[in-house]
Amino acid sequence: MSQQFDVVVIGAGPGGYIAAIRAAQLGLSTACIDAFKGADGKPALGGTCLNVGCIPSKALLQSSENYHALTHDFAAHGITVKGSQFDAAAMIARKDGIVSKLTTGVAFLFKKNKVASLHGVGRLLGRQQEKWQIEVRNGDAVELVEAGHVIVATGSPPRPLAGFDVDNDTVLDNAGALALTAVPKRLGVIGAGVIGLEMGSVWKRLGSEVTILEAAPTFLGAADAQLAKEAFKTLTRDSGLDIRLGVKLGALKRGRDLAIGYEQDGKAETLKVDKLIVAVGRVPNTEGLGADAAGLKLDERGFVMVDEFCHTSLPNVWAIGDVVRGPMLAHKASEEGVAVAERIAGQKPHLDFNSIPWVIYTSPEIAWVGKTEEQLKAAGVEYRKGSSSFAPNGRALGLGQAQGNVKVLADAKTDRILGVHVIGPMASELIAEAVLAMEFKASSEDVARTVHAHPSLSEVLHEAALAVDKRALHG
Repeated sequence: MSQQFDVVVIGAGPGGYIAAIRAAQLGLSTACIDAFKGADGKPALGGTCLNVGCIPSKALLQSSENYHALTHDFAAHGITVKGSQFDAAAMIARKDGIVSKLTTGVAFLFKKNKVASLHGVGRLLGRQQEKWQIEVRNGDAVELVEAGHVIVATGSPPRPLAGFDVDNDTVLDNAGALALTAVPKRLGVIGAGVIGLEMGSVWKRLGSEVTILEAAPTFLGAADAQLAKEAFKTLTRDSGLDIRLGVKLGALKRGRDLAIGYEQDGKAETLKVDKLIVAVGRVPNTEGLGADAAGLKLDERGFVMVDEFCHTSLPNVWAIGDVVRGPMLAHKASEEGVAVAERIAGQKPHLDFNSIPWVIYTSPEIAWVGKTEEQLKAAGVEYRKGSSSFAPNGRALGLGQAQGNVKVLADAKTDRILGVHVIGPMASELIAEAVLAMEFKASSEDVARTVHAHPSLSEVLHEAALAVDKRALHG
């Protein structure tokens, strides 16, 4: 007889494992199916984000920032170091240790909350007597489970690029980029999105000559144009990334080195590199899910179709995270997972997609939430804006990271905050105050009249809020 559960989650990434834990907390018998295996061949919970994405990339970013500070910035603090050395293999080992600790932590949380962890590929077989039949296939071993509700959280793999087949030896995807044990002299990156910029930043700081080829004619098209312009200037001038926009890719030739043919401004060019990272986005993962046989509707791009509550075309089947519409962000997936678990339990949670923050962990960091100026203009919304720079901020100067600025956009009539855009030190942390302000429907004056600690980086957001009403105190 097959195991029976109230809820079965397919996928143990940041959406799936959080959904499973929340469902179990609400008293629902829950199982989570996941097929991911670590480099050691053993099951590893946490999905792409924890194993070969968000977490390991931030570990490498921190290591590379430390090395760059040692070799470039410490002298200004009166600290001189001679004979410094860098060990790429040790950096990778540290990253792997962090990943292992966190994947083990997810397994512990499953045990603590009594979530059954099933290793294998989950496939929808059909529904009998209001119970979904789900196959769990682990190699030749096959198990059947039943569930009243199913949550699809299968995530996304890297988007393939024709003619640039990934071997994770010389042509790398995100996993390969996180596993390099030596610094390539010349590194090419295709795609100037989050993954391309972050991985390019890591290896540039460690000594690589990094060239990024981007098909789009504009940089960071999803971001506020002013923020994107500042980011491009900083990343190319100060960080030393060679970012080439409006590129039309040609052929890849493999030999002693990699030769990438491309065209820019009507001129044929060739880029020669030792390693190449392909980072042209990600696609929804429905492979092996049995969507067609089960009647699960997908859209023209392959995403599982859901309504505003994450309910699919099938009764009691839900979908969350990268496999559905909306931004491919781990924290978006997690919050959708919580909301779906609570809806299954009869609650009525709310998730505001307009208050989901975006972060790029370059140096300086880039973060934003809410609307851009371009979006407000296109929608005909009258707004006011206030900006403030990190340049005169005491804390930023003390850190030696006084680049960037904060911009606050507020409704011209109600003063309600509509968007906040940050480029500067710890933008990933500063944006949280803006998210909270927007969730509470705060006005720019609410933030302006909130006491911010001195000296702190948060004072720049405070100053930008003051500037909305043209009463900045330090600008």
